[in-house]
Amino acid sequence: MLHFVPDEFQTRKEALMAGMAERKLDAILLFAQESMYWLTGYDTFGFCFFQCLALKADGEMRLLTRSADLRQARATSNIETVVVWRHRLNADPAMDLRDMLDDMELLGARIGVEWATHGLTAANGRAVEQRLGSFATLIDASDLVPLLRMIKSPAEIAYMREAADLADRAFEATLPLVRPGVNEAAILHALQGTILAEGGDYPANPFVVGSGPYALLSRYTSGRRTLEAQDQLTLEWAGVKAQYHVPSMRTIIIGKPTQRHEELYAATREALTAAEEVLRPDHTFGEVFDVHAAVLEAHDLARHRLSTAGYAVGARFAPTWMDRPMFVTGSTRPILPNMTVFVHMVIMDSDSGTAMSIGRTYLTTTTDPEPLSRLPLDLMVVEG
Repeated sequence: MLHFVPDEFQTRKEALMAGMAERKLDAILLFAQESMYWLTGYDTFGFCFFQCLALKADGEMRLLTRSADLRQARATSNIETVVVWRHRLNADPAMDLRDMLDDMELLGARIGVEWATHGLTAANGRAVEQRLGSFATLIDASDLVPLLRMIKSPAEIAYMREAADLADRAFEATLPLVRPGVNEAAILHALQGTILAEGGDYPANPFVVGSGPYALLSRYTSGRRTLEAQDQLTLEWAGVKAQYHVPSMRTIIIGKPTQRHEELYAATREALTAAEEVLRPDHTFGEVFDVHAAVLEAHDLARHRLSTAGYAVGARFAPTWMDRPMFVTGSTRPILPNMTVFVHMVIMDSDSGTAMSIGRTYLTTTTDPEPLSRLPLDLMVVEG
């Protein structure tokens, strides 16, 4: 069930070991599920419990996990040594981790740790510090694998293109349903159902489907609303293939667009064009945000925009498909070729109750960014 050939995983392992050598790390402890997946193919949602993949500077790898994920690791990864900690009352997996590292002869070593991940809760992180603090020197290495994952290989880009096609086909199957009298449940079913029916995966977070006043929300909420003759609908969804995500975002008008809808659409479209102009090498993630913000501020929309213009995307796991880095002001992270990024322009005008969003995923190149979606960027209007 590996999604990549052995040489691809070996290249990634060598890149990580080189990064470890630069930081003089004897080992690294990976707690982020996407890091484990990238390095070994290990595919699970078992990271909701304590688990850790340890990689030594000499290339030895061992996974510590629960019995429920033993066969998961065997079936989906190239990990040869799996250590199981027993889940029972008063279990202490951090001590099991210490024992495993002791067996790997890492006493007194400099060990990098992925602290900044949903795969390591605060409680488990404290336990790791308590059990390993006197055993080894712990170094924050949360950024090491994410930096390597930012640049996509040809094989990864191929999955991103498949995911983009799934996202486009899902939208094309859904758009005919967007009309008065249709419940949001049918729209969500078409979006998600098309992707699953075509061989895609579940997304790392739920799709956003919000109409009327809820079109101004940027998160999934429970409950379903029926579209009216004059309405607005915001959709944020992602095609997913082999855990690789390609998001898109649109606000659709049902009936006649208001003047405010048209004003906001013109501003977001202009802002997206401006962002595309600097989404290329020799610019930074901060610059992409700043040029988009400048356009929206020129339209007097500073109060209604978000504090980010998007983020990197790729293989991710719950609770979010958002990856690092993000397009935020002040970011000096350079734009490099072969990054995959989701750029969105989101306006939430609570004063008038008007929503407007445009977003799509790009592959960066040595020159102009390449949109991975074929969907048009025109203001989408359906008859009421």
